[in-house]
Parts: sequence; C-alpha cells; structure tokens
Amino acid sequence: MAEVKRTLALLESKAPGRAIEVRIPPYAAIQCGEGPTHTRGTPSNVIEMDADTWLALAAGTTTWEAELQAGRIKASGSRADLSDCLPLEESDSVNR
Repeated sequence: MAEVKRTLALLESKAPGRAIEVRIPPYAAIQCGEGPTHTRGTPSNVIEMDADTWLALAAGTTTWEAELQAGRIKASGSRADLSDCLPLEESDSVNR
C-alpha cells in the first residue's frame, strides 16, 4: 500500500532518528525519533498497528490515545509514543 509508505516517509522527515521502530505489517517498518540509536536485535521502543489505524492517525481522523485505549496500537518502550507527531500535515511532506 503506497499510502502507508508515503505517510511513514512523512513521519521520518518529521521525527528523524532511530530510537523508535514503527511497524505497519505487512507494508513497511521504519525507525524514527530522537534518542538512543537502535542497531541490532529487537528495538527497545516498538510501535505496531494495522494500516487502517495508521492511515487514520496520519490523517487526523482519530487520536493516538483513542487507538491505544482501543487496543489497535501495540507500543512498548519509554519512547513508544507518536502523539506529538500526529496528525501528519502535507507541510511535513517530502518530495513525492
């Protein structure tokens, strides 16, 4: 799904770094966010959700807190929170 990859690229540009791994299976996974760089093994900060949940968060049609409470986001680690980065704005975009 191209839209998942496009919006994850927006997130990478908005929150550069390698402290958090964001997984949207089976489409893509990225590392983003400031903090200790992850290089090998299972990252200490992991966020995983389905594509529909991710796209709704990116568009701003739902909130991080609502999806977390509904159990549609699996997040582990002290930095596993994207609420400050969402929704993604087109002004955050990278060249398409």
